[in-house]
Amino acid sequence: MDIMRIVVENVGKTFVDSKKNEVTALKDINFSIGKEEFVVLVGPSGCGKSTLLNIVGGLLSPSTGQVYFEGATAKEPKLGVVFQEIALFPWRTVYENVIYGLEENGVSKKECQEKGKYYIDMVGLTGFEDAFPKQLSGGMKQRAGIARALSVEPDLLLMDEPFSALDAQTRTLMQEELLQIWDRTRLSTLYVTHNIQEAVYLADRVIVLSRHPGQIKSVITIDLPKMERHQEQYRERFEQYSNEIWNLIRHDAQEALKEAY
Repeated sequence: MDIMRIVVENVGKTFVDSKKNEVTALKDINFSIGKEEFVVLVGPSGCGKSTLLNIVGGLLSPSTGQVYFEGATAKEPKLGVVFQEIALFPWRTVYENVIYGLEENGVSKKECQEKGKYYIDMVGLTGFEDAFPKQLSGGMKQRAGIARALSVEPDLLLMDEPFSALDAQTRTLMQEELLQIWDRTRLSTLYVTHNIQEAVYLADRVIVLSRHPGQIKSVITIDLPKMERHQEQYRERFEQYSNEIWNLIRHDAQEALKEAY
């Protein structure tokens, strides 16, 4: 992979709401994602986390600033996206869903089969290739979505609260599995969550956003061994990071709650 860094430079986003008022969703956002780095965005409801992810993914245009891939060659950088809503095609099997992006890119049938099998195995769905989404549990559907995003072998993986609809136990298992997958693929990843423990568990760096307009309040480097954070010896440090992030968000979260009712 030639791409070394994804750079988000002076990004802002304004839009007009239903009452014709101009709303600033994001303001002066600056950060980068290094090669193989797992960056997590956290913040209170309405801070623009998903908007920012969609701008990085090219699904929305920024009002100001730019997003670019530093060190990119002439080829268009490939992105893999996993959304909160499990966007599988109900009429396609697991295998057909996983290879969808490959087919769209004109990849040969043989390569589709090889990569489809490889990534289905990586996410633990071997044996379910011919199942349709309606036959799968929530966790299995999300695994199929992850396999589909991985199959195009992206330069950047974008994940927007992928586990938020899952029950607590399934969510914990999926977090563990995602770390294993990251360890195997080493993909540069931008991940959105409102779950602070999830952020500390997964991230190399956590970017904390303030509520609207969303601005970077703090960037926290999680200095714990990536694959061993669940161990007892790191529990106290883990909690310190969680508390530090919560203290940054707490006031904004309380304000957002007042606004919601």
